Amino acid sequence: MSSAAPGAPRRGPLDQAWLLMALPGLFWAGNAIVGRAVAEEVPPLALAFWRWVLGAAIVLPFAWPHLARDIPAMRRAWKPMLALSVLGVAVFNSCLYTAAQSTTALNIVMLQSTMPVAIVLASFVLFGERVGARQGAGIAVSLAGALVLVTGGDPGVLARLDLNRGDLWMLAGILAYSVYTALLRRRPAVHGLSFVAATFVLGALVLLPVHVADSLAGRPMPLTATALLAVGYVAVFASVLAYLCYNRAVLLLGPNTAGLAAHLVPVFGTILAVLLLGEVPRLYHAAGIALIGLGIWLAQRKAA
Repeated sequence: MSSAAPGAPRRGPLDQAWLLMALPGLFWAGNAIVGRAVAEEVPPLALAFWRWVLGAAIVLPFAWPHLARDIPAMRRAWKPMLALSVLGVAVFNSCLYTAAQSTTALNIVMLQSTMPVAIVLASFVLFGERVGARQGAGIAVSLAGALVLVTGGDPGVLARLDLNRGDLWMLAGILAYSVYTALLRRRPAVHGLSFVAATFVLGALVLLPVHVADSLAGRPMPLTATALLAVGYVAVFASVLAYLCYNRAVLLLGPNTAGLAAHLVPVFGTILAVLLLGEVPRLYHAAGIALIGLGIWLAQRKAA
């Protein structure tokens, strides 16, 4: 990732808006699938805690050269650092994995599609940021495309949506991540690796007592190949790589536009289903992906 402080102009490939939004969407799609796939075997708090422990262990060697310079700035900004670590690291993924215990992957993806709208609301409530006509149109078009994908082009799916306890956990996680995204504008001006390393460590520390209590209650992390592979995927891809890209996208595009990365989750879920599971492409797949692409293009042009 970029080595410059937030806001510095860059020309590298990892400062391209589409790439910075596409990679989190791809890795989040895998995160939702993994969370649902191991729901019966891996306790959600254990998966969340060890995800951040491993993620921190991976990123710390790369962040180490920058931390000596950046720790004082992060210490001075301890309130936003703590809030960002709790909301975006500890709370969101714990809620997502808890939701996966009792709801379907379809419901998770469908509810996650509302995140860009929640980010707009959080940005307005916290900072008074308003959405222009073009950006608002882009968000609306992208949301329509996401709903076309997750409902299979059948509006009746929304009417038949039956919210359960898992869905409420997912909505709580969406609220937490929306506030996290809006608050990223208050992050200290430090290297991206330093910021990610610090939030991962703080998030893991917040989860530590909860994970210990959950383990003592009979829900420890199982030492199985499935559990280890799940932790490895979510730590490397859904944590280190996704957060580096997403945080940078928010800095470059603003929270309201960068949040549209959530609409790429059903896009990549559809592509993976066609490539890996043999699902037959349908007309609604093309329509949904086209609408999402158009919406992000509109919103990104406004952000640029």
